[in-house]
Amino acid sequence: MSDLINHQRRRFFGVAAMTVATVEFGMAGPAGAQSSPPAATPLNAGTNASFETLKQVKAGVLDVGYAEAGPANGPVVLLLHGWPYDIYSFVDVAPLLASAGYRVIVPYLRGYGSTRFLSKDTPRNGQQSAVAADMIALLDALRIDKAIVAAFDWGARTANIMAALWPERCKAMVSVSGYLIGSPEINKKPLPPKAELAWWYQFYFATERGRVGYEQNRRDFNRLIWQTASPTWKFDDATFERSAAAFDNPDHVEIVIHNYRWRMGLVEGETRFDALEKQLATGPTISVPTITLEGDANGAPHAEPSAYAGKFSGKYQHRTITGGIGHNLPQEAPKAFAQAVLDVDRF
Repeated sequence: MSDLINHQRRRFFGVAAMTVATVEFGMAGPAGAQSSPPAATPLNAGTNASFETLKQVKAGVLDVGYAEAGPANGPVVLLLHGWPYDIYSFVDVAPLLASAGYRVIVPYLRGYGSTRFLSKDTPRNGQQSAVAADMIALLDALRIDKAIVAAFDWGARTANIMAALWPERCKAMVSVSGYLIGSPEINKKPLPPKAELAWWYQFYFATERGRVGYEQNRRDFNRLIWQTASPTWKFDDATFERSAAAFDNPDHVEIVIHNYRWRMGLVEGETRFDALEKQLATGPTISVPTITLEGDANGAPHAEPSAYAGKFSGKYQHRTITGGIGHNLPQEAPKAFAQAVLDVDRF
């Protein structure tokens, strides 16, 4: 793996500069936490409008933009967003975890926000193992040996891969929509028509018309995805625009299009990731302690929890979060998401 990940440790200076608001969270920190289950009704989203300070660190092939909160010496939680979202999916989760004593790291994935490639010659590759390798490089750059990884959408797939291939770097995992590791070979198998309809944008992105359409209309396109993936979430214009700025990244369209075309086997990945993809194509089980989450109103394509429960060989629990919670679960139900992080740390 040494040829994939830059293992040179870089000293990271500074303490999180984010202001952590006082929140009535009803949870203890990493030690002495109560074992009672989370409330069925999640906290309303929208308490926090921003992260106070964003940072940059060179990690692997990227200069990664990220937010940080909580004590510098606290146990680490890595929070990973998906498409078409960004770090603000965790703007209410981060202070809850920070107030419980965790050091919270929230990076922009490649192609989002202030994250940039260090070289113009690096392939703008969106394949699953490349994104996961980015996050291992980030942990290395921040001198973090092990973290709880909690995520949704692309981020959940990334967390799954990290836990499967680098379990020594993952203390535990929270994964929305369960087990998301796949491969182009697996994706060749057709789905029932209703399921195929839900993936309409994947087929759109397979065409040049789709690439141009996404380039020209990315805000309208991604707003539509937000609405269909979370049909009962009443987000306002300011909430969407705050995240939509991340889609102005110069590599965003190329990364998104490559991701979906690679999944369908229409484009190649990088050969340096072939060994990783071969492992992932076997559908490896995940041994680290895991809680999977699902919203009761998730409008995005997702499997039933029973379909993936067998993929987790360690301590495991599934929770369905009620109250009209859609695909962007950490932003729609931040207290339930944060509670899952605290609980999985006690497994």
